[in-house]
Amino acid sequence: MKEEKIIVPANGYLMLFVFLVLFFGTIATAIVTGNPEFLLILIPTIFLAPGFIMVQPNGSKVLLLFGKYVGTVKKNGFYWVNPFYTKKKISLRASNFDSERLKVNDKLGNPIMISTILVWRVHNTYKAAFDVDNYENFVRVQTDAAVRKLASMYPYDNFADEGVDEDITLRSSLNEVSTALEKEIEERLLIAGIEVLEARIGYLAYAQEIANAMLKRQQATAIVAARHKIVEGAVSMVEMAIEQLNKKEVVHLDEERKAAMVSNLMVVLCGDKDASPVLNTGTLSH
Repeated sequence: MKEEKIIVPANGYLMLFVFLVLFFGTIATAIVTGNPEFLLILIPTIFLAPGFIMVQPNGSKVLLLFGKYVGTVKKNGFYWVNPFYTKKKISLRASNFDSERLKVNDKLGNPIMISTILVWRVHNTYKAAFDVDNYENFVRVQTDAAVRKLASMYPYDNFADEGVDEDITLRSSLNEVSTALEKEIEERLLIAGIEVLEARIGYLAYAQEIANAMLKRQQATAIVAARHKIVEGAVSMVEMAIEQLNKKEVVHLDEERKAAMVSNLMVVLCGDKDASPVLNTGTLSH
């Protein structure tokens, strides 16, 4: 048998009643008759005791007879099985796994620190018990391997100024990365009968040796982007100012004076600090 087989054993309460009747009935009979030979019946009676099992909600018992798989009990309750069965308990509850922070290289070769949070549970008890040595350790090892593979498939961030513009990155595409991670882990854990309920990135950062350099790079990129917006706005405002002056004929400016006004406005609008105005008490020419 290579697949899981669900079985429902005999009612444990009925067998417990039979066990108690045989146990105490034998003792009572031996006392009443005064014949101790009746106590020999206790030997097979006591062998019934190891057959009692209890299955809790979201729990299971895998049963084997001399190394042969008999079946799995998943329905919770009190049961009695063959006393010679070997019983292995496997939980069907959802479990959390928070992996260690791994140091790996992203698609661009940058060292990053990454970890994952995995929610999983056993779906096939036969595979979990017999197809892998230790299914809990198997989950940990394969999850780490999947995270390492995923990190090498995507860059940490976009570097459009260097000609690297990816649609999916580890930092900004959390939904896409989580979906890819969940699929990768699920394929690896299928052999162990494990169902992946959720997988997502728990921690993501540059490695310590390049963290400061990358932070400065991000700050520089942000400053350049901000300056770009400021210049665009300043040009628009200067253009609007000249257009309004000409339209309302407030003042007539030749090309030289127009260039001077544009220069002054650009300095005022693009400067880091507030401008200090200088009052001209003469003419425009002096």
